[in-house]
Amino acid sequence: MAPPAAPAARRIAIAALLIAAGNIASRMIGLGREAVIAGLFGRGIEVAVFTAASAVPTIVYDLLINGAISAALVPVFSAYADDADDATFWRVAGGVTTIALAAVVAVTALLMWQAPLVLQVLVGGFAPDTFEHAVAMTRILLPATVFMALAGLITALLQARQRFLLPAFTTSAYNAGIIAGALAFAPHLGATSLALGVLIGAVAQVALQLPGLRGARFGWPEWDHPGVRRVLRLYAPVALGITCSVVGIVLDRNLASRLSAEVIPTMRYATTLIQLPLGLVAAAVSFAVLPTLSRLAASNDDEAFRQTLALGINVVIVLITPATVGLALLAEPLVALLYQRGAFGADDTVATARALWFYLPGLPAAAIDQMLLFAFYARQRTLLPNLVQGAAVGLYALTALVLFATTPWRIEALILGNTVQWIGHMALLALLVRPLVRLRGLQIGSTALRCAAASIPLAITAWWLQAPLLAWGGPLAALLGAGGAAALAYLGAGVALRIGALTFVVDAIRAHWLRRGPPHS
Repeated sequence: MAPPAAPAARRIAIAALLIAAGNIASRMIGLGREAVIAGLFGRGIEVAVFTAASAVPTIVYDLLINGAISAALVPVFSAYADDADDATFWRVAGGVTTIALAAVVAVTALLMWQAPLVLQVLVGGFAPDTFEHAVAMTRILLPATVFMALAGLITALLQARQRFLLPAFTTSAYNAGIIAGALAFAPHLGATSLALGVLIGAVAQVALQLPGLRGARFGWPEWDHPGVRRVLRLYAPVALGITCSVVGIVLDRNLASRLSAEVIPTMRYATTLIQLPLGLVAAAVSFAVLPTLSRLAASNDDEAFRQTLALGINVVIVLITPATVGLALLAEPLVALLYQRGAFGADDTVATARALWFYLPGLPAAAIDQMLLFAFYARQRTLLPNLVQGAAVGLYALTALVLFATTPWRIEALILGNTVQWIGHMALLALLVRPLVRLRGLQIGSTALRCAAASIPLAITAWWLQAPLLAWGGPLAALLGAGGAAALAYLGAGVALRIGALTFVVDAIRAHWLRRGPPHS
């Protein structure tokens, strides 16, 4: 596969490395956050209440800000960032920021007032005392939404101007805030300490990024500026898609609230482990590629757009395949190492690892899906992928409800519903992206097959070494020894099979850290 132009490829590689570094830090601190929560509260009802309550500000943030960052804010802001008239960029930024923050404040105030109604829809299966606790915690959490929104808007501004370092560490600040709140206040406030931690983390996200706004010239916003209108026009279909996602979240939480207290915490801890490779691989590559794809789309350079997108997909496949196989084989020692202490016991480890196995089939699809989604967003086509989201949520509902009603596998029904949703969404996007960009002949299928073949020695190595190392040195020895040897086996097999994207990743790391020339495919 011929690479995109060397400067663009190097820019993507360096951006991906910076984002990956931030994601590694944030995911590691996020794992520490979950380890602290597990150690303090196990899989008890306190974690279920916090998970339900924190879903409300997260939904508001995703609906009004987070979904717009990739679909509308970065593509539009990137176009104006290339303009010689820097003042225009800040006029557009000022208008969008004012509108977005006003909407977030209004919705937050409404939800604080109507918190009982919102929680009745979300977790109506909770017992009365648990439900009242969830309402109180939701009202503590909701003010954090304003700071989360402001942090997201600053992230979009900085990414559009190719400044990736500070935004990459915002999630680290957020997670560190939760850890600080839990450790400081849990002995006195119980699970309410987690809500205070969210507030601390949300404020820290804003404070971390403020230095990146030096030189910003926010003036009186021009709400009728064409750039502002374009953001709103691109965002509207995204809001539709996220609304569909919210329907899926509400159904998932409502069904889970009707089961035992351990179900929501179990799904939470397993989902955290799924999000780890998604953040380290899919998010890092996708967010690094998006500004470049947006510029190539704006300049109508279709061949470079095609090559760059294929490069991103191939890199995602190369990295997500061994992560999926490794998580499947090393699930129990990983869960034990991260969570098994304090209130989290051996039975909790087994239950969480089992939940993780049911999530894993959808992991590669979710990772590839992110790149396909950004291909639409870079072309400023936001309606179609968000209609697909509605269809995918329908697949979730069909799978979860049928299995929930007809089998004794209740928690598995909810998890498999999510897995089917991820796979269905990716398959539909792969079909619909064809008129937009031609990806045939760019070795994507070949890369997937070679990565699958390279995963065979990885699986054999991990399986063979895990049991003796676990007996000798516990979960840490099993993960470091079996996991490290399996990774080397995959790398060696990948080199032998001449996986081009794997060579690109290795060369990108070497070029960045040793300050050599651009990586070559």
